[in-house]
Amino acid sequence: MRTHHGRHEFGQNFLTDRSTISTFVDLVSRTHGPIVEIGTGDGALTLPLQRLGRRLTGIEIDHRRAERLRQRTGPSTKIVTADFLRYRTPPEPHVLVGNLPFHETTPMLRRILRSPDWTDAVLLVQWEVARRRAGVGGATLMTAQWWPWYEFGLEGRVPAAAFRPRPNVDGGLMTVTRRERPRVASARRQEYQEFVRRVFTGRGRGLPQILASAAPDLPRHRIKEWARRGGHSAARLPKDLGAEEWAELFGMRVRGGRE
Repeated sequence: MRTHHGRHEFGQNFLTDRSTISTFVDLVSRTHGPIVEIGTGDGALTLPLQRLGRRLTGIEIDHRRAERLRQRTGPSTKIVTADFLRYRTPPEPHVLVGNLPFHETTPMLRRILRSPDWTDAVLLVQWEVARRRAGVGGATLMTAQWWPWYEFGLEGRVPAAAFRPRPNVDGGLMTVTRRERPRVASARRQEYQEFVRRVFTGRGRGLPQILASAAPDLPRHRIKEWARRGGHSAARLPKDLGAEEWAELFGMRVRGGRE
């Protein structure tokens, strides 16, 4: 597949592999609604996404690339010259997609997770980031903090050879889906995320000790009962907990505060 390699000052690694592009578009085809693409580049994803027949808005920080792409897109596609980190997403249900610049993956993910209205996201990021977000090998603080509102999925590994210029690491295809029924009320998001942060950074050997030091307002008898019921050995750590377990722990804390 031919593409304009061009300049690299924006830290972009352009996707050139046909198989990966096909897989990406197939994942997007399983979603519904208008599409917002983050970082169109030369249109390697934009042009195939057009064939889905949905309204498509492409955001590109490089005005020269944006202008070139405008000349190649159809009437249902709008190319906007903007920085996604400062771009206001549409106030209606939509799908976020994109091959994110590897050096800005974390701030972009934070912006995505804090943005309202979108229902699904299909993203190409660094392989290790995709694995960590999906909780493979243990959850990260960011994943645990957002699990009550989102499901994270790992769709596959993308070799570095699939990009131009070639990055030093492989990429990973991941999906994020907004839960129809959050596990924690949105009004308690800040409280929940602070609770998770304290537990993740708490001291102790194993979950019971960490919870006792990080969440002193959580009744000790509830911690012991929860650990016994869930089979949580002393060797388990916060990264070993899943979405349901975090929500359950937070629920115990909320109820415990009323006792």
